[in-house]
Amino acid sequence: MRPAALDWSVDNCTIARAMEILGERWTLVVLREVFTGVRRFDDMRVRTGIPRQVLTNRLAGLVEEGVLAREPYREPGSRVRHEYRLTEKGLDLWPVLVAVLGWGDRYLADPEGPPLTVAHRDCDAPVRVELRCADGHDVERTRDVVPRPGPGARRRTS
Repeated sequence: MRPAALDWSVDNCTIARAMEILGERWTLVVLREVFTGVRRFDDMRVRTGIPRQVLTNRLAGLVEEGVLAREPYREPGSRVRHEYRLTEKGLDLWPVLVAVLGWGDRYLADPEGPPLTVAHRDCDAPVRVELRCADGHDVERTRDVVPRPGPGARRRTS
């Protein structure tokens, strides 16, 4: 049986576009750090072991894409430096990181458990990503989700 997905083009796929920005390991590590409150270059470099030039490039790319914003700060007696803050576009990535964290916890955590958890600030309950349709129904099984061409889909010509 021929998959229906072969009838439309993926040339303008937003998953591919997103992965152009996020699809490198260190990018998600940088975002993890900023989401956990580590916003300064030297702190990120020491904490993660990311090579200096790689970290410079990842931060510059995330700023260029509008995911992070550079904010100046100055320690007494030092030159002006920058820390990195999440923009609205960046904050919207939190569910993505929580989903990746949940998947990693399920399949890759050490026997003693994961080194990072996320909790609801108000009640301290664990947070996880769940699927729900626009009509409010919880999607219990991933196989209950059907990919379909969206309004920007292009019919394949070959």
